[in-house]
Amino acid sequence: MKIALMVAARTDARDRARELRLKGWTYDRIAKEVGCAKSSVSLWVRDLPKPAPNFASADRAREAARTRWEPVLAEREEHRKRVKEEARTEIGRLSERELFLVGVGLYWAEGTKDKAHARRERLVFVNSDPDMIDLFMKWLDLLDVPRSDRRLSLLIHESADVEGAEEFWAEVTGIPRSAFLKTTLKRHNPLTVRKNTGTGYHGCLVVKVAKSADLYRRVEGAWYGIVGGAQRRVVEMSD
Repeated sequence: MKIALMVAARTDARDRARELRLKGWTYDRIAKEVGCAKSSVSLWVRDLPKPAPNFASADRAREAARTRWEPVLAEREEHRKRVKEEARTEIGRLSERELFLVGVGLYWAEGTKDKAHARRERLVFVNSDPDMIDLFMKWLDLLDVPRSDRRLSLLIHESADVEGAEEFWAEVTGIPRSAFLKTTLKRHNPLTVRKNTGTGYHGCLVVKVAKSADLYRRVEGAWYGIVGGAQRRVVEMSD
């Protein structure tokens, strides 16, 4: 009698599992509902067709998650903006020394450097960030580099708005397009998925400084002076 009851209960659970599966329930939900192992559910319903995805339910879940997270994300974004603004206002106006040191670090990170196997003692700076280019131009002003010694040229994909990009960099640098050297076009590969496209893409601006061998040497020397100064500071703090 007891065995018969157990068999009947298992049969009822199996029938209920199949019924729920036909309604589109997942294995986890069915197992919880009928009180059995997930492996048993899988065995009982394996001959049934897989339920079609419930897009409406998924959409509702995404909307609920979005609603729940919106205040959190908004608070994070506000915090992000506040930290950036506080850091920006803390800087204030740079002294000439500060601008010089910032420019040296900027150039040593992004500019062309001399190598023992290839002498390149000439300032050449390439960047796609207008703020970087603007800062570099202000740094050259500090160093009394004449505008006539600054050779500007554009490096950009041929599929982009070349004329628009030239106008953009002319406005950033204050140097007219007519003074730019010939633009270098990169051949477009349609198989390459590029992210640097659209109205925000202006290519890279190349800034070469004529007659800048001694200036380059001064920059290189200043960079190693910065490195040495930082090392001495660490030693002094540890004493």
